[in-house]
Amino acid sequence: MNGLPAITITEEVMREGMQIESAGISVADKIRLLNALSRTGLKRIVVGSFAHPKFTPQMADIDRIIDGLEPVDGVTYLARAFNAKGRERAARHTPPLTQEVDVPRLHCHLSDIFVRRNYNRSQADEIAAWPAIVSRAAESGATAAGIGVGAAFGSNFGDFPGDDAAVRMLQRQATLWDEAGIPVRSVFLSDPMGWVMPHVIDRQLRRIVERWPAIDSVRLHLHDSRGLALTSTYVALRALDERHRVELDTTVGGIGGCPYGGNGRATGMAATEDLVNLLEMMGVDTGVDLDALVEFAWDLERVIGRPVNGQVSKAGPHPVASRAYSTELPVVETMEEARHFRLGMGVIREPRRPWRAS
Repeated sequence: MNGLPAITITEEVMREGMQIESAGISVADKIRLLNALSRTGLKRIVVGSFAHPKFTPQMADIDRIIDGLEPVDGVTYLARAFNAKGRERAARHTPPLTQEVDVPRLHCHLSDIFVRRNYNRSQADEIAAWPAIVSRAAESGATAAGIGVGAAFGSNFGDFPGDDAAVRMLQRQATLWDEAGIPVRSVFLSDPMGWVMPHVIDRQLRRIVERWPAIDSVRLHLHDSRGLALTSTYVALRALDERHRVELDTTVGGIGGCPYGGNGRATGMAATEDLVNLLEMMGVDTGVDLDALVEFAWDLERVIGRPVNGQVSKAGPHPVASRAYSTELPVVETMEEARHFRLGMGVIREPRRPWRAS
């Protein structure tokens, strides 16, 4: 489809997804999942995070998981680190991890309660760190900078300052970069509590690119607590154009969530397989193997012991061309029988065709 931005999918199931699942999932299962994920055609995979096991016990074995990684050429493996110690640990695994050199960025959460619960610091602490970041960037000769807000669309804890707050906070950050003579080229919007709505993200992104026309890179981390992440992603893509690059964080199966946000496993994200199916139907060649993603989602369900949230792993991709269903397909009723799109008509236990033959 013409007019769309360049799209990059960053797969977060092994970090964002696993951090909300049982800490008892075996290292062997995680390694097997990670290596299977590497063979799906996804090009950016977050393998986990270097977080203190006291706060995120699901990541306690991240070093062993990386040791079991079988890297695939052309895949960039990343890990999230939230402090200097975490970054030091990540550096010891580089390669296979890639330590991306991003533009210096200012960031702040709009929910003070959330940032206290999640990072054990305040919104004021985040803002207080800005001058040092700008100073280091100027001293290093940075030629571009980023701005960003977390809890960009709302808060479960009643402390959201309103729809205009995101742009106001971004403006405060941009002013510091302007004073340092460093142009703003990227923006990051994250939604840890799943408040994103299509009409709001459309308005926000259009205001952002109008106010800062030099911005050509947008990263979105959208959660799905209210079922609007994929719709909002589509609207975001239409609010941008070919001048932009957009990075979309998703998880296979749509699992994920922060334990400090109030919704637990109900938070979720847009399912990677659902996004890939949408993009492919829009004419975007993602290079991702949808069948492999579906197989991964089924294996993921076995590992976590519950159904995942995504839809394409249940009903399959749109059955176009060679995927069209056989006209001999019997009545399909159960979730198990719906898997005939991959497993064949043999999964239908009592084949019934009550209609008249044509």
